[in-house]
Amino acid sequence: MVSDLARTRKQREIRQREALILDVARKVLRERGYHDLTMERIARAIEYSKGTIYQHFSSREDILVALVVEESSLRNAMFRRAAAFEGRPRERYGAMILAYELFFRLHPVHFTNASLAHSVPILSKASDARQNALLAGELSCLELAGTLISDAVSCGDLVLAEGVQPQELSFSLWSLQYGTFRILASEVPVEFIGIGDPFATLRRATRCLLDGYGWRPLSNAWDYDETTERILKQVFPEEASQVR
Repeated sequence: MVSDLARTRKQREIRQREALILDVARKVLRERGYHDLTMERIARAIEYSKGTIYQHFSSREDILVALVVEESSLRNAMFRRAAAFEGRPRERYGAMILAYELFFRLHPVHFTNASLAHSVPILSKASDARQNALLAGELSCLELAGTLISDAVSCGDLVLAEGVQPQELSFSLWSLQYGTFRILASEVPVEFIGIGDPFATLRRATRCLLDGYGWRPLSNAWDYDETTERILKQVFPEEASQVR
């Protein structure tokens, strides 16, 4: 009979081996791209057989989705920290938006990988468990954002027009953020169209959108630059130090 100690050690070894596989895959994706992500290349790099790799992942698509799930967990943890910021709902939502910006600047390759992972040809070849984990991670973000919007409605800072649901505003904001980061991840030279600081541009566009919805305090009545500095100092000091 396998002892609890032996079982625990075996589970730890499995987790360590999976982490090693993902680390190598992440490096290949960063340096060579998805085309060169193969089970053979990973096996050679970690000095295991391909069979060992297949014990953990069913395919290279499965590895890619697993990587995106892992990185999304880091993003979601940053979102939860942001949502816990002490301030009015719009400030807390602003902290969540800032968390997304910081995450992109620290993990720019994630957005290329995520776009691939969500495509049907790749996602369909990942395990059911990883497909479900990927979806759960995205839904978690939208649910958290929806909660902050509902908080704003509850306290009277935001009055949505008849028929407009919090999820609609959340989706609009998510589209604005994600779209910007996908463009930047694709290395489109935005400076050629006069965008010197895309992150500052994104922040201004987000504030305009929130002002348009009437989410108080409005930008002309609140110093959101000061709020941003407080968020960076109180919630994300380590991440901010890495991107400045």
